[in-house]
Amino acid sequence: MLITQLKYDLLMFSREIFYLVFSVFVPPAAYIFMGQLFGDQSYAGLSYAQTYTPSYILLITFTVVFFAYGFDQVTHRTTGVEKRIRLSPVSKTTLLLSSIIRSTIITSLGYVLIYAIGMVMYDLQFRFMEALASYGFFILLNAALLIMASAIYSFFKNMNSALVFSIVSFQVVMFTGGFAMPINLMPKFIQVIADFNPLYHMNTLFIAVWNGQLILDNSTLLSIGYILVLVIISLVVISIMNKRKN
Repeated sequence: MLITQLKYDLLMFSREIFYLVFSVFVPPAAYIFMGQLFGDQSYAGLSYAQTYTPSYILLITFTVVFFAYGFDQVTHRTTGVEKRIRLSPVSKTTLLLSSIIRSTIITSLGYVLIYAIGMVMYDLQFRFMEALASYGFFILLNAALLIMASAIYSFFKNMNSALVFSIVSFQVVMFTGGFAMPINLMPKFIQVIADFNPLYHMNTLFIAVWNGQLILDNSTLLSIGYILVLVIISLVVISIMNKRKN
């Protein structure tokens, strides 16, 4: 039953132009475009590929999880799909697992796609152990974003407002998450906003893990702690919202 539902969910994702544009086409296109502009520059001793390959993998993860997973929840809630699910032979657990696995599969394909582009266009070197460690950390980031997205989108009861939020949040994340250019080159108010953006902290940690430079100093511990606090708050929100539904 789970495999059948997963196949259906993947098929439906492939038919959603909105999801495909923001999650499959925009991040790789931005990665290539930015590379053509700034590919020769170095960032704190790292090349463009070493810095922005993990960044754009994370950006794909964000767009897939927030658009295809979080926004889907709102769609199901507002179009009556949730009510029909309760009457269907497919359990709610099966549907949830299918959505999580679908998101993980798509983000993993994004991981491979950006990695391949980096190797072909920007001479990114493949190192098995670093790639394995990076992928493991990438899965942890997936889990954290899935929990946060589920909590955030549980507040929406209208598809239009959820859509506006999704589009605006994408723009905010792009500029305050370190995906457009290094945050220290941004205006001061952007730097302040970035400190409260969990994607900025995830991005910084992922770049460090990707390049084997993760050091457990105060800055790293602060970033990890901030993400963990947000995950815990998200779990509490999800629990409360589920109790209200029941």
